[in-house]
Amino acid sequence: MFESAELGHKIDKETYKQAVPQLRADLLDVQYDLKEQGKIPVIVLVSGQDGAGKGETINILYEWMDPRFISTLAFSAPTDEERLRPFMWRYWRALPPKGRIGVFAGSWYSSPIHDRLDGGMTKAAMDARIDQINRFEAMLVNEGALVLKFWFHLTKDGQKRRLKALEKDPKTAWRVTKWNWDRLKTYDKLQDVVGHVLRMTNTPWAPWTIIEGEDDRYRSLTTGKILLEAIRQRLAHPEKQFTPVAPPSRPNIDGRDVLSELKLNRKPITKADYETQLAKWQGKLSELVRDPRFKNHSVLCAFEGSDAAGKGGTIRRIVSALDARDYQVVPVAAPTEEERAQPYLWRFWRHIPRTGRVTIFDRTWYGRVLVERVEGYCAEADWLRAYSEINDFEHDLSDSGVIVIKFWLQISKDEQLKRFKEREKIEFKQFKITEEDWRNREKWDAYHEAVCDMVDRTSTGNAPWTIVEANDKNFARVKVLRTICERLEAALDAKPGAEGVAAAEKPKKKKD
Repeated sequence: MFESAELGHKIDKETYKQAVPQLRADLLDVQYDLKEQGKIPVIVLVSGQDGAGKGETINILYEWMDPRFISTLAFSAPTDEERLRPFMWRYWRALPPKGRIGVFAGSWYSSPIHDRLDGGMTKAAMDARIDQINRFEAMLVNEGALVLKFWFHLTKDGQKRRLKALEKDPKTAWRVTKWNWDRLKTYDKLQDVVGHVLRMTNTPWAPWTIIEGEDDRYRSLTTGKILLEAIRQRLAHPEKQFTPVAPPSRPNIDGRDVLSELKLNRKPITKADYETQLAKWQGKLSELVRDPRFKNHSVLCAFEGSDAAGKGGTIRRIVSALDARDYQVVPVAAPTEEERAQPYLWRFWRHIPRTGRVTIFDRTWYGRVLVERVEGYCAEADWLRAYSEINDFEHDLSDSGVIVIKFWLQISKDEQLKRFKEREKIEFKQFKITEEDWRNREKWDAYHEAVCDMVDRTSTGNAPWTIVEANDKNFARVKVLRTICERLEAALDAKPGAEGVAAAEKPKKKKD
């Protein structure tokens, strides 16, 4: 893999001097085209060995291009705030919007490489992280991003020469520390780790470019030309680039599915029973979120459901049991222009709860496989690939201690019609009924199919769906509160180090 970057590549001074002016002009032109079109973001990962010229190359790009439309993100050890979130959280938030170039000096590759090198990560754990990274980069490309990954390589002797040269120059001597010389002693081990990581992540949609880093002119000119041609080609083909999206749906040969088998017309619970059960589970929830063990977890409740199924009323019963300082309710509507300039999941990434807190989403990231699918707001390839991206997202949350609890509230078509008409008659509820709600009723069967697909494809061990029979609002509210308490209690009772046990634990079966 590194053979071509150990050939002693060099560019003489005169050749470099002649080539740079035209390259700079072309880079500026393509950068302005990128900004003007505003259709794709460019993500540039700059990685490599100590002394291989990562910082110098980034500085050259700033010199050759318009720095107003480039952002450089440097990542070192995670902050306390970042440690309270999933591993990828700090990178999710730093992605450039469409029309801009984001340069990552240190990226999602740094931690697994260093942790593996230092013995803090097993090979199996590193391979799991690699798989996560590949899926993440596939998602970026599917969202329209151009992902360029550069690894600047040095031979062991070349790295020694570079460090000595940097140490000798008073302007750069500060950059060489004892840590760099100690790291040189692990060169062979680093090559093994890096070689494995680069091979496993050298994908068709986000390939690595390995560049010899000893000669500054060669490194800079090569990087500039690769960046130029990649952006040119991407702008010439602005349509999104897609990787394989999703397996086929399971055929329904008997007409039975997760919604058709619900018992929606069950006998309503009495008012007295409802008030008793409501108080019981609200009290239980209040106790659980004050449990000292909860400081290592957070709760994310995701609510979806039929129009008029009672999501708002159910959420109010949940937050009544919580301290207002410890929860957030996130209502989700159509994305803003700022949100449209980012990957689809970006606007949800922003609201991930920190440990010790509860976040409730009223409508969620599942809009892509529901309303956007049914209404044709996105291409089929977009909503098909969203299933795996959502599963990856929720897996990341669960791995970091977030207890993901998802509810679909279902009512019958007749019950929905009854509630719609009631809303039209009651003045303080009229705002809840719109023309869009009536239009959605005409697509009842399409939404039914989409919901069944969603549950089949995204109800996982770490984040299972709970389908709630919501014709009886009181029954639905009690079932939701009970489910949250049982999931939270199972997570708190799970043994430390039992990977995935807390999230995967299912509520105990009880009579409804």
